[in-house]
Amino acid sequence: MLAVLAALVVFGTTTQTWVHVQLAQGVVKQADLNVPGSKAATAVTALALVALAGALAASIAGRIARIVAAAIVLLGAAGIVASAVAVLADPQGSASGPVGTATGVTGVPAQATTTAFPAIAVAAAVLLGVAAVLIGLMGRHWTQRTKYEAAAPGPEAAKGPAAASAAEDEPLDDIDSWDQLSRGNDPTS
Repeated sequence: MLAVLAALVVFGTTTQTWVHVQLAQGVVKQADLNVPGSKAATAVTALALVALAGALAASIAGRIARIVAAAIVLLGAAGIVASAVAVLADPQGSASGPVGTATGVTGVPAQATTTAFPAIAVAAAVLLGVAAVLIGLMGRHWTQRTKYEAAAPGPEAAKGPAAASAAEDEPLDDIDSWDQLSRGNDPTS
């Protein structure tokens, strides 16, 4: 659950402003520009979705597939950290593409500052990485049930054959009939 929540937090940050750009007065008509995380670090959105899918897959996968899913989540977390740290280190460079697109001019003198959202994405990605390691280590002890596993004997089997035959003589409801069919028995005979 921690991995799912952390991936959702990272994804949510990409919809917010990561870089605020103040353009030089007189050069262009537009004075300020807000660059969302999805534009400042395009890989973060995709990596958050991959990590989310990996975390969900780990919850229903078998042992080996769970380890593979945990590795994918861990790699996604590492990519998110690298991309978000790059934005924090060089907000001017990460905003240059969106500034050029918005103004139609490249190389416009501007002052770029980051908001708190890239740091929140880094923190959530670190939690995502911790969750991936925990999935890899603890996931091998998780139990799984499939529809092909044998059903556990019911309380009638513990009481002996007389109780089991008495339970068979009771009228069946719709659910019991379906259960009988699932076991390969015909409840109508």
